[in-house]
Amino acid sequence: MNFYRFAAIDIGSNAIRLLITNVFESDGEVIFKKSSLTRGPLRLGVEAFELGYISEEKEDKLLHLMTAYKHLMIVNEIEGYRACATSAMRDASNGNDIVKRIMEETGIEIEIIDGKEEAKIIYDSHIADMLEPGKNYMYMDVGGGSTELTLLINGKFETSRSFNIGTLRLLNKTVEKHTWDQMHQWVSIITEKYGDIELIGSGGNINKLYKLAGSKPNAPLTRAKLMALSKQLVDLTVDERIIQYGMNPDRADVIVPATEVFLMVSRWLGSKNIYVPVIGVADGIVRSLYAHYKKGETLKNIEKK
Repeated sequence: MNFYRFAAIDIGSNAIRLLITNVFESDGEVIFKKSSLTRGPLRLGVEAFELGYISEEKEDKLLHLMTAYKHLMIVNEIEGYRACATSAMRDASNGNDIVKRIMEETGIEIEIIDGKEEAKIIYDSHIADMLEPGKNYMYMDVGGGSTELTLLINGKFETSRSFNIGTLRLLNKTVEKHTWDQMHQWVSIITEKYGDIELIGSGGNINKLYKLAGSKPNAPLTRAKLMALSKQLVDLTVDERIIQYGMNPDRADVIVPATEVFLMVSRWLGSKNIYVPVIGVADGIVRSLYAHYKKGETLKNIEKK
């Protein structure tokens, strides 16, 4: 049996995650098994979306976090890593300067990726392997700064779009009506062409909602149940959500706008169910790393010093 270990860093608007995954090859089968997931609740999007830049204080915290992630990758003796930054770093005027500083001080090379690349990474999570043949699906990832929609027709990637509709933007009331209209129009064009489409949800918020709903393993989260959950959550304060549902503070406030986005898109699609496979950007990065490694390509790695 062959064994490898890879690391993925997902620098989002609401949190920053380090996923370390073990990959086993045995009798022609490849098994991906999470070794650890470390989550840093550093909200880069709060400043990026309101001020247009990331403050020196938050930049320093990001540097400390990346230093910690560097040491974790060294201890785990990974074969390679990839670090991707999304909406907040895209919007921050000093995003490239921060990337340069982190590279100089930690050796971690961060890529600021656009919405299309983010959708491609999500598709690399091999979501198509989990789908029912003959059905069409929309893969939806709701982050702090943007929502990524990826259309899968007969299990194959068809098209994708990224919209600046994210939970932090919604909390700060910085999403304009025309942005909602653009997303609605795009979804409407797709449903006119392909009919009703099943919805697949991704991200920490939908994963939490799935658990709160008490859905059976592999069973979808129904839109009716999600609407009921939404009403319960809206009627509670952030503190009450933390106490009653055991949420982290940085989950308790964004979960309501995330629910709003999922309900809106599911209604536009005519989808009565949301399938929640509990995968995301970091999973896609790991699978992509493994594929490149098996092709003999050189991966980024951390100097052990």
